[in-house]
Amino acid sequence: MRQFILLLVICLPCWLGAQSSTDRNQHYITNQPPLVATPYTALPLGAIKPHGWLRRMLELQRDGMTGHLDSLYALVIGPTNGWLGGEGDGWERGPYWLDGLTPLAYLLDDEDLKAKVQPWIEWSLENQRADGYFGPEPLPEGYEHIPGTQQEPRRDWWPRMVMLKVLQQYYLATEDERVIDLMTDYFKYQQRELQNTELGHYTFWANRRGADNLAVVYWLYNITGDDFLLELGETLHAQTFDWTTVFTDGRIAVTNPLPNLHCVNIAQGLKAPVVYWQNHAERDDHRNAPRAGLDVLREVHGFVNGMFGADERLHGNDPTQGSEFCTAAEMMFSLETMLPITGDMYYGDYLEKVTFNVVPTQHSDDWMRKQYFQQVNQIDVMGGEYNFFDNDDQRLVYGVETGYTCCTTNMHQSYPKYVQNLWYATADNGLAALVYGASEVTARVADGREVTFTETTDYPFEETIRFELTGGEAASFPLHLRIPEWAAETWTVTVNGEAQRVEATDRVVVLDRDWTVGDRVELQLPMTVRTSRWFQQSVGVERGPLVYALKLSENWTERNTERWPHSWYEVTTDEAWNYGIPWSEVEQNNFVVEVADGPVSDMPWNLENAPLRIRVKAARVEEWQPYDHRTGPLPSHPRMARDELATEDITLIPYGCTTMRIAQFPVIDVR
Repeated sequence: MRQFILLLVICLPCWLGAQSSTDRNQHYITNQPPLVATPYTALPLGAIKPHGWLRRMLELQRDGMTGHLDSLYALVIGPTNGWLGGEGDGWERGPYWLDGLTPLAYLLDDEDLKAKVQPWIEWSLENQRADGYFGPEPLPEGYEHIPGTQQEPRRDWWPRMVMLKVLQQYYLATEDERVIDLMTDYFKYQQRELQNTELGHYTFWANRRGADNLAVVYWLYNITGDDFLLELGETLHAQTFDWTTVFTDGRIAVTNPLPNLHCVNIAQGLKAPVVYWQNHAERDDHRNAPRAGLDVLREVHGFVNGMFGADERLHGNDPTQGSEFCTAAEMMFSLETMLPITGDMYYGDYLEKVTFNVVPTQHSDDWMRKQYFQQVNQIDVMGGEYNFFDNDDQRLVYGVETGYTCCTTNMHQSYPKYVQNLWYATADNGLAALVYGASEVTARVADGREVTFTETTDYPFEETIRFELTGGEAASFPLHLRIPEWAAETWTVTVNGEAQRVEATDRVVVLDRDWTVGDRVELQLPMTVRTSRWFQQSVGVERGPLVYALKLSENWTERNTERWPHSWYEVTTDEAWNYGIPWSEVEQNNFVVEVADGPVSDMPWNLENAPLRIRVKAARVEEWQPYDHRTGPLPSHPRMARDELATEDITLIPYGCTTMRIAQFPVIDVR
């Protein structure tokens, strides 16, 4: 019966209201009336296969913490976990891990990883209560607490939101109908219980993150068409923190005192207005709020890498303030949520910036350790005190359990979900590549014919992205390609070697034609060096989607203490870092780009393998000295007499290749 309903919803949009066949994709789960027709739709999990360095990153996750966290962090993720029916931790950390492990398993088609996922899925599916509740039950009164675990509040709405995301992904990979039954019964339970026990009843996390719940409710509606789900959506929105107002009323811009807003909540809250907007297309304030929020975050708390100072509450834009790994991972997911709903290519640009700059530097090369906070200007990764609002548990070092362990379990969704969003189905029954990376996609287009496109590129290190139709039947359909803002005036595209005279409407090129196997598309996105200004008039250097930072040596020292079961690493540099760039070099754009010899490594994100360099003349700023394990106050306008200026060439490399770095430089005024 469920399969019949799904077929009816996908193939007969008029079931819910008169709609043109071109309004909504006909082959995949997409918004049904009254929800707004989205321009892009997610493909089934496993339809996209990563190649090149992206595949290598997933393999490193498989061989590292993601694939082995159940043994590395067995006290919490092991067999006693409440989401396996045990008496241990029953909160967010098990579902967090699965939220990355599940897509990883199916993207790699790895049977061992799938076998790790399945017991968690089965326990939830097989142990749902008759009233619809699912997940760990509260433990008996007087039960002895297991140190390091969190049993209460086991009925908090928040961890169930994460598990709903896991089950959604599992369904997209397997079409296991039990998921639909569980969600339907659970959402009926929510509809009843939320009348007396609101989202914020147990903890404030569910109140701040209710959009994660709402997004799955709308997704289920698109499968079943159950009207009660839209009613539940209104209740969830009403009980969720008002992010639309937060992003538009100016409170984020206040600095004295700094607003009491949590970094990860902000990252997750970014998508909340747009998720709700799907059922209220008349409310432009909801659609526009995330862009307004990102603008003010950039202006008041922002860094050149796309993140914002918040360690863990908002903390201004000094580049020595921290940004949390969970913030990056959840910011990526919010951007991945908003991009297909709105079709706003700004979110694609932003997603690439976070993915290619922030994420690679916040985990070790072998994916065995993570950095809870990172700094844009980072010269000393130690276990001591830093100027963070939350400064305990060695927030800056690279470890397994150092920092709060939310990031230990939540970091794993970053690369897998980026891969899952490389390609989309389109409302006009075509395909779209809206963020870029070497990959292969197999999907239904046109009247349902299946085709395979292969994307070959070393992007973001290369300017050329090549697409070839490598399999399937001949068909007529559109191929959508995003044009980044930084290439809006310089891009070109060819089909089978012939230049195409097409416009990029709202920064999307649509190639609508008859396709046959062997057809090739080549998209050129010329990358030029550009600069931007930040805290204390500092300058950031960017090229394409990459931020560049001063290349500094790295001395990694392994540490062990009784507090942590695993070793952790401190990192220092023995090279000079206190460089400023003369204004003339910035004004005249005197940056020289150099490409490393040989092919791009399948692990490009370190000093040894950095594929690109930028050279520029700079000078030491002597008044800029280290202070308390970090760079001292950033000079806002250092002045030097021309006869005192001693310039030398410095080397910048992609930010994601660095651990020690300066990425926001003082600008020297030469008199």
